[in-house]
This record gives sequence, structure tokens and C-alpha cells, in this order.
Amino acid sequence: MREAERADGAWKSRIRSRYRGIDPDLLEVIPAKPPEDLYDDRVSRRVAVYARVSTDDPRQTSSYELQKNYYEDYVSRYPGWELVQIYADEGISGTSLRHRDSFNRMIEDCEAGKIDTVLTKNVSRFARNIMDCIGTVNRLKGLTPPVGVVFENEQIYTLNPQSEMSLSFIAAMAQEESHVKSASMNASYEMRFSHGIFLTPPLLGYDQDENGNLVINEEEAKTVRLIYFMYLYGYSAQKIADQLTKLALPTKKGNTAWSSSSVLCVLQNERHCGDVLARKTYTPNYLDHRARKNCGDRPQYRQTNHHEAIISPEDFVAVQRKISNAKYGTSGIPELKVISEGLLKGFVIVNPRWASFTAEDYRTASEELAGDDGGSDEFTVSPKSGDPDLRGFEIARSEFFNSGSKISVTISAQGIRFGSDALQKLESVPYVELLIHPWRNQLAVRPGKKESRSAVKWATAANVKYQPKIITGAAFLPTLFQLFGWNGEYRYRITGVRRKKDSEMVLLFSLKEAEVLIPAEKFKAICEENRLPESDYKPVHMFGCRGKVVAYPLAWAQSFGNEFYRHEKALPGSDPDGGDGWDVAQQGTPYYGNEPQPRADASEGLEELLRKLQEED
Repeated sequence: MREAERADGAWKSRIRSRYRGIDPDLLEVIPAKPPEDLYDDRVSRRVAVYARVSTDDPRQTSSYELQKNYYEDYVSRYPGWELVQIYADEGISGTSLRHRDSFNRMIEDCEAGKIDTVLTKNVSRFARNIMDCIGTVNRLKGLTPPVGVVFENEQIYTLNPQSEMSLSFIAAMAQEESHVKSASMNASYEMRFSHGIFLTPPLLGYDQDENGNLVINEEEAKTVRLIYFMYLYGYSAQKIADQLTKLALPTKKGNTAWSSSSVLCVLQNERHCGDVLARKTYTPNYLDHRARKNCGDRPQYRQTNHHEAIISPEDFVAVQRKISNAKYGTSGIPELKVISEGLLKGFVIVNPRWASFTAEDYRTASEELAGDDGGSDEFTVSPKSGDPDLRGFEIARSEFFNSGSKISVTISAQGIRFGSDALQKLESVPYVELLIHPWRNQLAVRPGKKESRSAVKWATAANVKYQPKIITGAAFLPTLFQLFGWNGEYRYRITGVRRKKDSEMVLLFSLKEAEVLIPAEKFKAICEENRLPESDYKPVHMFGCRGKVVAYPLAWAQSFGNEFYRHEKALPGSDPDGGDGWDVAQQGTPYYGNEPQPRADASEGLEELLRKLQEED
């Protein structure tokens, strides 16, 4: 033990001896170069000046010229300084480096060794984003040789080691100033819009009077009408652009080269039909200034009949419906049709390729046009004389029986697929029409004709027998899932019945009676989250549900099925000789709600406009 203590003491003694140092006479000190004096006349410097004006308004030109003259004189005061170039950005925000072409070009020249020092008025001119400011300064300091930035007003030189704290603080203040200005501007817009005071940017077809009101420019209005009529007549946006370019018709900015996007901007601007919708986009981040589509994130303000219209509301509605369906390859003007009489009263005809309508549109159409909101589930049971009284008895659900002979349909976010038995029950017709009752949560399928706009192909011929085909509906399925409160991650399987009278037949499905097919992985995660035993999430492998867990409605746990009489009344047509009325093939009545009725043909307006344009040429 004592030997260890002695060894430890000797080690500490050697350390103390080493740190006493040596005789100063034996050590030569080589002094460093004195700190660089920015204004030393003996040192030559290649100086770049950065200037930025907040807008590209012509009135800001004087600001730029004043800055230019000032810094030319400023640099000339120092004999060792050489002005390389004045880099200036006009109308570009300082909160982001995006689109600041002159600034980015200046940094590239610094990295290329063309610049020794950057001179700018203040930190806010250089950058209003603390990350951009500090990041760029450090990037320039890291070059060989390093490039310093001089902020004149703050008297900061970034190659001075004591400048970092001051620069960070002032850069943070500059960023917060932009934040405050952004919030103030948004509040100003909100106050304007809430009082019906709208911004009126330049718009093709209109001029502005001395009060800023939109007044029709008849020459430009001809181009607007031509665009709308051509689109209604069936021309694509690209073909319209090609035709406008060929005719050398100018845009609002005077360009004669059109693109499909510029045509769509005209087609989708509600101001052409006399309305104003404010706050269609918003900017969530004041630093990047990237606009986002306003999908209910901010209040919007609409005023109808704000100014004189160039395009009728009817034509504008028709165009918007065509645009919403164009991306799904669907032509023509979509419309809702409601069955107002007969067995399918209250059902709305569905075209899976139409995306123009919301869930609320289907509900309103069914209720207003057919006067049908689903009614009450309550009814009086009165067995016919001589028939057994089956009150209290239940009809067992077919879902509980392992039988392949079921009229079934499976609906997922990817498509709708009917079972083979469903095809056979409709006598293997290749085309059908789909109808929904939005209030009763019912789906109907009836034979359709290929030439019908709403007909869909649900079967393909394989040898001599038709096989089920998936009906895709990317345009409509999200609305269907919203309408019935379904989860887009799951599949839903429903068993239906056939109703037939004479030659008329229809398949009916109650979507309230849907089995839910949940992916096993998803269901396992749900069970683990809720601490359920592993045995509860064993997947099944039957009826084409491989790797899925079948979930049933909670109400099914209390019974084997529906009460006998309620089961009979669950879907229409239970009594072919009753008073339901049939007329299953009824085409339905168009429903337009409060919107103007869209015009189906614009050929007359288009021909008249083209004739006038040709006469003027």
C-alpha cells in the first residue's frame, strides 16, 4: 500500500515539475500577424456591394439608384478598395434565398475567388432569415482566403471574432420584424375581405376604373368567351392554347404564346362570371412564402354579382364540372340524376368517373327532388289473415353461413368488385348502372346499356362465361366512403338480394349490414394498442379475404339476424305485388340544386365568336 502511495506521489511531482515551464531565455516567441484593419490603405481589397429593394415597383428605381451612387462614392474613399460589382435584387423578399438571383450569383463569385469583402447597408438587407444570414456568413468565413461581410449601419465586420453574438442578435430581430409585418399584412387582408373590400389584380377581359372597379374590356372579353366556348364544345386546354397562339391573341401581359396552364387560369377564375372569392390560397410560413391551396384552413369570402360578368354563371358552372372530371378521362358535363318514382325512389344514379359532387350534394338531391330522407325505421306489423304470426322470429344472416352462392359486393378505396353470383342474378349483362340512397345507406345495381353515360362495365368475357371485373372509381370512391362514414384503409363486404318483377330486375344491398375486412397487420396494431390478447387478431383465410380480419357490426352480437318482418322491409321490393311501384329502368330527373343549370352545347356561341374574329382579321 505504501509503495503505491509513493509511486502516486512521484507521478504527481513529475507533473508539477513539467508545468513549471522552462527558462524564458531559452524560448523564442514568433509573433502573429497583427489583426487585419479593414480600412488599411496599404491592403488592396476587391469589394462587392449588395443592395436589395423590397418591390419591383418603378418608384423603387430611385431607391436603387441612390444606393448605387452612395456606395460608388463610399468605395472610392479608400485607395486600396476596388469595386467589383454592385449586386442588386428588386422585388424579392429577404426572408428566403429562393429567387434572389443576384445574391446567389454574388456568393458564387466569392467562392470563385473574385471578391474579398462584401459591403451592405444593414443585416435586414442581407437576409431576414437568421438561418440564411448566419449560414451564409459562416460559409464565406470558411473560404480560403475568408471573405468578410461589412454591415454598415450596425458597424459589424464578420471576420472580427467579437462580431458573432451581435450579428446573431440583430439577425434574430430582423427575422422577427418580418414575422410582425407578415402578421400585420394578414390582419389587414382579413379586415378588408370581411368588409367586402377585395383586391383587384389585373385580369384578362377587364380594366380598372379610377376607383379600382372592374370594367369589361370588350376586345379582351372576346378572348375570354372564346376560351370558355371552346372548352364547353370539347376542346382540351392544350388545344385551346395552340389555337390562341395561332391567332396571336394576347394575354393580359401582352404575350401571344399561350400554355394549357394559362388557359386553365382563365377557365377557373370566378371573376369572369361576376363573382369574387377571396383567400383561395394562403401562405402558412412567412419565411418561404410558398402559397398553399386554402382547403378550409383560413376563412374565405365570396361575393356574387360583384361586377359585370363576361361569362354566364351557367357556363362557368359547366366548365368547373368538366375540369374536375378531366383528370379522370371523363368528357361531357356531369349531372346528378335522382329517381323520383317507383321502386328506386330517392336513389341517385352514380357515375364512378365523376368527381364534381360532394357527399352533401347526394343527400340534398335525394331529399329535395324525391322528397326522401330515409324516413323512420318504425313500422306496424300486421300479419295477413291465415298467415302465421312470425313476430319475435329472426331471419339468420347469410354472412354466418359458409356458402359461395351469395350475392355480394366488396368495396375498397381501390374499386368495387361484385361476386360471380351477382353477375348470374342479373343474367350476366356486361354493363350495369350503380345507384345509391344516401339516407338509407343502400346500393342498387340495375342492367345498363353501353352507350349510357353512367353505365360501367362490371364483367369481362372469359371464354363463354362472364367474370367479375373491378370497377375503378378514384373520382367517386372517396365521396362514397365519406357518405357512409367508412375508413379508406379497410374493405367492406356486403351481401345483397335480387328483386325481380316480370322482365325488370335489380340487386339491392344494405350498406348498414357491411362486414369490415381489416388488414391483419392493422388489426394487430389496434389490439396491441388496446392490450387485447393475441388470439383476438388471428386472420382468416376464406372468401377471398386472405390476410384480413373480418369485423362485424356490434349489433350482430345480440342476435342471429333481423326480425322477420323488419328483414322483409329492410330493402324495397319485398312484395312485388305491393304498392312500391316498379319502373326500375326509370332514367331519373336531373338535379342542379341552387346552382345554375349548365348548358350542354356551346357550339352556337363558339361559331358566332369565331365568325366575328375572322371578320375583324
